[in-house]
Amino acid sequence: MKSEAVGENILEVEVTNISEHGFWLLIGEKEYFLPFKEFPWFKDATIAEISDVVFLNNEHLFWEKLDIDLTLDMIEYPEKYPLISK
Repeated sequence: MKSEAVGENILEVEVTNISEHGFWLLIGEKEYFLPFKEFPWFKDATIAEISDVVFLNNEHLFWEKLDIDLTLDMIEYPEKYPLISK
């Protein structure tokens, strides 16, 4: 007999540090660095705007105030997703 999952599998996302070069996200137990060179949309954002992020469906990050959404694959492998405009 298989037991059903109770509730949703929800991981929290937290901005742990912001520097002049980029920022770090902690998702579950894994930390990701998003350099402004690879993610230029965040370069002129405020701390409040960068920190206001939600993690959806265990794969998708959304910054509503900045209208930016990224998947974990985009963050881990930005070379697979070249910028169209800067």
